[in-house]
Amino acid sequence: MAGTGSSRRTFIAGAGAAAAAGAVLTGAGAAPATAAEAGPTPGGRRVAVLGGGVAGLTAAHELAERGYAVTVYERRALGGKARSMDVPGSARGGRRPLPAEHGFRFIPGIYHNLPDTMRRIPFPGNAAGVWDNLVAPREMMFARAAGREDLRGPIPWPGHSPAELTPEEIRRALTGILQTLVRLPPHETAYFVDRVLVFLTSCDERREEVWERTPWWDFVRAERMSNEYRRILAVGITRNIVATKAEEASTRTVGTLGEAFVFNLLGRGADGPPDRILNLPTNEAWIDPWEAHLRSLGVEFRIGWTVREVRYADGRVSGVAVEGPDGVGRTVTADHYVSALPVEHARRTWSAALRAADPMLGRCDKLETDWMTGIQFYLTERAELVHGHLNCIDSPWSLTAIQQAEHWPDRDFPADYGDGTAVDCLSVDISEWDKPGILYGKTAKQCTREEVAREVWAQLKASLNDTGKALLTDSTLHSWFLDPGVDGLGTPHPTNQDELLIHPVGTLHNRPSAGTRIPNFFLSGDYVAVDIDLATMEGANASARAAVNSLLDRDGSDAARCAVHRMYRAPELEAAKRHDRWRYRLGLRNLFDLG
Repeated sequence: MAGTGSSRRTFIAGAGAAAAAGAVLTGAGAAPATAAEAGPTPGGRRVAVLGGGVAGLTAAHELAERGYAVTVYERRALGGKARSMDVPGSARGGRRPLPAEHGFRFIPGIYHNLPDTMRRIPFPGNAAGVWDNLVAPREMMFARAAGREDLRGPIPWPGHSPAELTPEEIRRALTGILQTLVRLPPHETAYFVDRVLVFLTSCDERREEVWERTPWWDFVRAERMSNEYRRILAVGITRNIVATKAEEASTRTVGTLGEAFVFNLLGRGADGPPDRILNLPTNEAWIDPWEAHLRSLGVEFRIGWTVREVRYADGRVSGVAVEGPDGVGRTVTADHYVSALPVEHARRTWSAALRAADPMLGRCDKLETDWMTGIQFYLTERAELVHGHLNCIDSPWSLTAIQQAEHWPDRDFPADYGDGTAVDCLSVDISEWDKPGILYGKTAKQCTREEVAREVWAQLKASLNDTGKALLTDSTLHSWFLDPGVDGLGTPHPTNQDELLIHPVGTLHNRPSAGTRIPNFFLSGDYVAVDIDLATMEGANASARAAVNSLLDRDGSDAARCAVHRMYRAPELEAAKRHDRWRYRLGLRNLFDLG
């Protein structure tokens, strides 16, 4: 199989212009600073945002709306892990290049902060801006291997909206959903629903002090249950959605996300349907319009600029050492600094002096990341799989996928993209990189890029072609593209530039706040402590809002503070949580916890 993703792309735009625009240069021959990076302003209104992913762009958006002069420094491409990208050399006949991505977008109805931002990004013909580009797949599927029946279910919306969210009503609704979709033995369904009720009625203290330190695997008693129960309700939930192993994942993290989805399915506290995706490739539908809007607000971008060190002196951040696209080192100075890099990159830039000024930064070293990376398969015929996401729950590499072309109604895929022969893009996320596959018996990290593509394709076919009908065939495979952030596969030292924060037990207590002890330094990213306890675009967006609010407070600004929307809390369950707080302080179990 010939792949289109065998070489790393370099994402640098306008390198010559950016180099000429230099911040304050260091060393011999330094050029004068331009107005864009001339340093602090008398009014304290210049902000350097380090990183141009969802967190950085959100911070720039909120600050620019409040009159701050913002410059964003991004080493590769705007959008970070959320961006889409072009497959190099794939365009023919005046068409666009084939669209690719780090992983498919998923913007569920439990999100509120990110949709609010999307509504404020203009898009031609859309009354609600980019938000109107969200569409709802109408079904989902658990694909089983070895001839076992695939579990396919509709995603209802408007959903069931009970008059009152009593524990009994929740029990009835969840039991019906599980019996319809998952088909577990009745006693296992009843037990899992009881565990859900335990979490839903647990007070915050029990969640933060007990369930945060309890692995999800133990909480749902997976070891005692059937393989079906373990695969779907233990491994399936944690590995494919939270990207953490069930044996290690914090129950608080898994439960908080599950709670939000339960309420979403029951029609409560939702911005929209439980499953939403974009109706165009991400950059077309969202990132490019966002960049254009931010430029109209005066935001400046330095693409291809790598942050090397955040420097500290005299009780403040004194400047940031960066490397321009020409390889020349510079020092950026501003009034305020927002670090919006992913945690594995951000913590490498924090100098020893900066860490000493705020011990919270040192605790970030304990935060863990793992691999969850996308690969796209382009097909010459549309496969009749499912009209939405599919989860290959028996696949060793924990694959999830979605066919994208049918969700892009304004695009004629073969007429608009590639060489005119590809009609669809099957976008697949690989969540498990450390287990042997079925084709080569090697882990994904041990495979070459070509072997990864062949192995993923084989696992997809094992899950989808096992019931007598070949839904995926080799003859319809046009090409593939593996995220270029992954490098060194098949060597002793594979690397991934875009790892994902994971949530083993105890993670909550190492997540930093958006405001630091350094008066002009703020943190934004999906690792920052916000209400949604998960590495998500929603968390990145909410943390950026919190960082901007902290900056406004430090700056004495009279500008309106950013709205930071919390996860929905069902008012009907608050009495049960108060009762549980009383039981917890007396050393008693939750009322529904029967062991």
